[in-house]
Amino acid sequence: MKFIESPKNPAVKQWKRLLNKKDRDKSGKFIVEGFHLVEEALLERDLVSEVIVQEDTELPAGFPLQDVELIYVTREVMVSISDTETPQGIAAVCSQRKYEWNPEWKQFLLIDAVQDPGNIGTMIRTADAAGLDAVILGEGSADPYSPKVIRSTQGSLFHLPVLKGSLGEYIPKLSESGVSVFGTSLEGGVSYETLQKQMAFALLVGNEGKGVSGEWLALTKQNLYIPLFGRSESLNVAVAAGILLYHLKMG
Repeated sequence: MKFIESPKNPAVKQWKRLLNKKDRDKSGKFIVEGFHLVEEALLERDLVSEVIVQEDTELPAGFPLQDVELIYVTREVMVSISDTETPQGIAAVCSQRKYEWNPEWKQFLLIDAVQDPGNIGTMIRTADAAGLDAVILGEGSADPYSPKVIRSTQGSLFHLPVLKGSLGEYIPKLSESGVSVFGTSLEGGVSYETLQKQMAFALLVGNEGKGVSGEWLALTKQNLYIPLFGRSESLNVAVAAGILLYHLKMG
């Protein structure tokens, strides 16, 4: 077991770089913080390579640390690699998973240029709760491996495939495979309540300010909207996604 006390240690510098998207993409790694997220990551096979523990932190009995390197560090080191104001004293280095398209997948959430990490994380968590097969992040969306997104997923990032790519390629691919793609838009849309339960579907949601690109909306089977009964002009994209996903799932 290692002990690192200096923030200038090469390993610490490498961990700190994982707070930046460019370095996460280059290394194929990311970092998670806190007991819940670290435990969720450890429960997944071959995901965690290192667990970093602050020297005065007590690990719970039975914490699943098999086959990973355990490294103890000073509080100074833990603070230097943390993205939170009050670190819990534990973090883990994980590998980004590369998922291949599975033709047996039937239920999807498609995300077009949603930039708020909290919204991305909440939608991944909701898709996981609804039992979807995959989430597809289009160009311009927040990085799913950023610390804020990971915290918002509450571990759901480890539970279901999250793919990144061009929605212009995925939407026709889904339609051709028998998956009905539903956009979200007032223009040319119908109230979601008019739809019945769908066995194979993809819900397409868009940017917080601009909504879904018109280019992608033109490729959908039908566009949906949620009626508003109060004075609010719109719903938060993550809230809207939750309402629509559950309706498409359950009718």
